Amino acid sequence: MIDVARQLFARKGVENTTMNDIAEASGRGRRTLYTYFRSKQDIYKAVIESELNVLYGKLEEVVTRDIPADDKLILLAFTRLHAIKEVVTRNGTLRAIFFRDIWEVENVRKGFDKKEIHYLESILQDGHDKGVFRIGNIRKTAEIVHYAFKGLEVPVIRGVLGLDYNKKEDRDIISNLIFRGLYA
Repeated sequence: MIDVARQLFARKGVENTTMNDIAEASGRGRRTLYTYFRSKQDIYKAVIESELNVLYGKLEEVVTRDIPADDKLILLAFTRLHAIKEVVTRNGTLRAIFFRDIWEVENVRKGFDKKEIHYLESILQDGHDKGVFRIGNIRKTAEIVHYAFKGLEVPVIRGVLGLDYNKKEDRDIISNLIFRGLYA
């Protein structure tokens, strides 16, 4: 039912999709739908959570790879930006909602943000333990890196900022900003 709702929301928009539309498209009755969800808003949140689970999976693939922490951090940055753009653009009208109702998206994303900060902490801690990084406050550094990555989302989604992991120049730019800042 969640995938059917996602497809309907993407095609028709959340506002223009009814509970009856979801029930019919999923081949279930409205009563069955209301057994699992109290409202269309509950289904919308379930759709967003489902999409976030896709993102978690992609980030976990990076976090569990056996590569040096600095390479892992760069790969995580590109993976998350690509995955978020993919989710937003795949969902059609959800892209408009993403930009129009950013506060609702932020509210739903709180759990994702916490989990991503945890992933970043584990990468930074590993790098610190192995002498790759010198970090005084790993938690605060993870939060700052998270928000820096998050700040790149809108320009990447809109296509204003094209970053490609397969381009060495793009990897170098992100790497230099993260590891060296603006100093020569």
